[in-house]
Amino acid sequence: MNTDTRTETKWEVSGSYYEACNCEAVCPCRMEGDHRGSGSIYETCDFAVSWQIDEGGMGERDLSGLSAVMVGSFRFKEAGIPWRVTMFVDEKADEAQQRDLADIFLGRLEGDSRKFYGRLIKEVTEVRPAAINLVHEPGRWHIGVKTFVEVRSTVPADMDGAVKCGLTDLVPGTEMISDVLTVTAPPYEWDIRERCSFQSTFSYSSQHYLRDAFREGSRDRAE
Repeated sequence: MNTDTRTETKWEVSGSYYEACNCEAVCPCRMEGDHRGSGSIYETCDFAVSWQIDEGGMGERDLSGLSAVMVGSFRFKEAGIPWRVTMFVDEKADEAQQRDLADIFLGRLEGDSRKFYGRLIKEVTEVRPAAINLVHEPGRWHIGVKTFVEVRSTVPADMDGAVKCGLTDLVPGTEMISDVLTVTAPPYEWDIRERCSFQSTFSYSSQHYLRDAFREGSRDRAE
């Protein structure tokens, strides 16, 4: 996957995060207490991930209040564990903002999202503007993408210590049992009940990449 050429543009987004997949809770990909994740239970991991931006932007362009949802699959035993995904971007955003959402959350830009998970995305089936309805509140967790995605969770799972996910840089969150995980976005189609889900917060930015690039450039000039 090629990264975007806008590597000098500073960006930063933060907010709430909610996901579900077809694994049993607690998802073995996550860290539970002091135990590191061991990989997907089943041959294929089918997932839906959502981000609600509370604040942030791309350069001077504000992205606060916008949302993105990604659905996809990967096979844990496939070499490199490549992800194949479709991205839904908020239809309330204008064209430039929609591009920003896709570039950030698909890891196309250098920065945290690429470092945490985006490097694994090898195939993007589609980027589609859509009506996204996210409820990121305790007891009412919900992902809704009209006609394409429906995810709900209300009940926390039994946990042996804090649960953390690499997609959010191991920020502690809550593991839950999903009431429903339905995706109808060919080739991604499934209807799964009572599997794992997870809520937390996220904070992604280009700052670490830009800082490291600046340091490398300064070192080269000094030499």
